[in-house]
Amino acid sequence: MNGWVCCTASPSLALLKYWGKLEGGDNLPATPSLAVTLGGLSTRTWVRAGGADSVTIDGEPQEPDRYSRFFNCVRAALGVAAGFEARSTNSFPTAAGLASSSSGFAALAGACALAAGKEMPAAETSALARAGSVSAARSVFGGFVLLPAGARSAVPVHDRAYWPELRVVVAITQQGRKPVSSRDGMARTAATSPFFPQWVAQSQSLLPEALAALKERDLEKLGDVARASFSMMHATALAARPSLLYWIPETVAVMDACRELREQGVGAWETIDAGPQVKILCHASDVDRVVRRVVERVPQVHTLTCFPGDGITITAGEEPPA
Repeated sequence: MNGWVCCTASPSLALLKYWGKLEGGDNLPATPSLAVTLGGLSTRTWVRAGGADSVTIDGEPQEPDRYSRFFNCVRAALGVAAGFEARSTNSFPTAAGLASSSSGFAALAGACALAAGKEMPAAETSALARAGSVSAARSVFGGFVLLPAGARSAVPVHDRAYWPELRVVVAITQQGRKPVSSRDGMARTAATSPFFPQWVAQSQSLLPEALAALKERDLEKLGDVARASFSMMHATALAARPSLLYWIPETVAVMDACRELREQGVGAWETIDAGPQVKILCHASDVDRVVRRVVERVPQVHTLTCFPGDGITITAGEEPPA
């Protein structure tokens, strides 16, 4: 196919966290992750085949080494020899703990396939996206998505309409890139944290509980298991050498605001990825109260409200922004 192809994807918020890879170098997750695709946030990626591989994000050229393995996997999977030029934009901060790699590589995988003239089933696109970022395997699908431990592709669990009143308030506590990337942080944790084997085992044991809570649409149960998952993940990272601490004082203040809300009978269940940002699960009817309390406690925090979103969408012929 000639010309540009545009793919849009939304980030995947893990309710059960993925943190760590299986040994062997094939980018397979050591832990299962159950996630919701965040409607309201998006990555748009334009790709055309031909020439040397290159990627820009929000106009900033990216290091080729970060993408070389992914593009080689794309060429092997698609049976093509062409290079790919990619231009990407995010509607939210990049590399700041908001899962930009999940939406970024999902969009890149979908766009590369069509730019090369190939139509791929969603499961194959998911496996291709995983070659760039494990969590990107989930972003290919909308709604609620499971990536089992050791899996090559994600599995849709429920579509975006399954829980229409669910909201995720994103509290952005700090702009800019986090000091240690998720990729490097995971590798350090797996190599040096004495708690890593227990983290892997406990993550698997939480999965049935999380799936049951999702089946019942029980926010309190789902929020409780989500809090357990992120707490264990960060405890494991904190025990790495050198220690990994992604939180800042504002992170803890937002967590405390959620505790206060729950004590007052407002469902507000926080979860935190590798970064300082806090995502808060709540019902649509409670969004205003959650946002108000968070901003009262941490006035400099910027909030975004998300909902269960769509999987990737792909169009051809649209030119990237100049």
